[in-house]
Amino acid sequence: MAALRAAVPVLALLGLCLGPAAAATPLVIWHGMGDSCCNPMSMGYIQKLVEKKIPGIYVLSLKIGSNLIQDMENSFFMNVNDQMREVCSQLATDPHLQGGYNAMGFSQGGQFLRAVAQRCPAPPMLNLISIGGQHQGVYGFPRCPGESSHLCDWIRKTLDLGAYTKAVQEHLVQAEYWHDPLKEEEYRKNSIFLADINQERGINETYKKNLMALKKFVMVKFLNDTMVDPPISEWFGFYKSGQAKETIPLQETSLYKEDRLGLQQMDKAGKLVFLGVRGDHLHFSEEWFDSTILPFLQ
Repeated sequence: MAALRAAVPVLALLGLCLGPAAAATPLVIWHGMGDSCCNPMSMGYIQKLVEKKIPGIYVLSLKIGSNLIQDMENSFFMNVNDQMREVCSQLATDPHLQGGYNAMGFSQGGQFLRAVAQRCPAPPMLNLISIGGQHQGVYGFPRCPGESSHLCDWIRKTLDLGAYTKAVQEHLVQAEYWHDPLKEEEYRKNSIFLADINQERGINETYKKNLMALKKFVMVKFLNDTMVDPPISEWFGFYKSGQAKETIPLQETSLYKEDRLGLQQMDKAGKLVFLGVRGDHLHFSEEWFDSTILPFLQ
């Protein structure tokens, strides 16, 4: 009994020191092209899955616009820089996120959240998970949501004819991360989004500092991707400049060698994680998600 009585103050002190169990880190997710925040077959499913696996977690699925139709349309037609400002405002005013949050983006949502990390450091993004995000852009859309729709055909034709014209850049989302390896100078000069966040026109030290503040930057590439051209863009690689056949990994790009974004330092520090999953674009199993992605959120 004496020993038990002596142990009680020690246990109480330990309880005071340790405090209650830490709450789950909030999660922000951003959907891809042609999708919406709350589609029960995509983002709605992911949100419920995370909430089921991590009880008590707060999940914000980003919506750009006042309804789901606008959210979907804006993924095609709302200037990405305007979307950035809208999202940064949402994050800054959400009381659940002020202590920091994890971010998970799907397809173009992955590169957009990377831009959020660079441009909007408050509240702080802790870990970034990019699932099929095209970080060096795309040079072609072999397939896009609604393959038979006139919209996809129109996007392809528009990109082929004038991706770097002012009107197209300002009003077609996919043009803003169109990266033509045959027209690198035109891309660097006229791309209003991707060339900026990839430091193609000069070094913004704030972008670099903010990205390097991430604990982990996880990039998932789909090994049988038929939508993203080239698929290696999902690991920050791209076509070798001046042609559109041979691709090179991130580590062989000038972006990495010159360390314009701090990716070389992050890589050496073990902050970059490159994951491959068998399947077409955004095709993965719940089992893979549970075993591979959830650990970065817990």
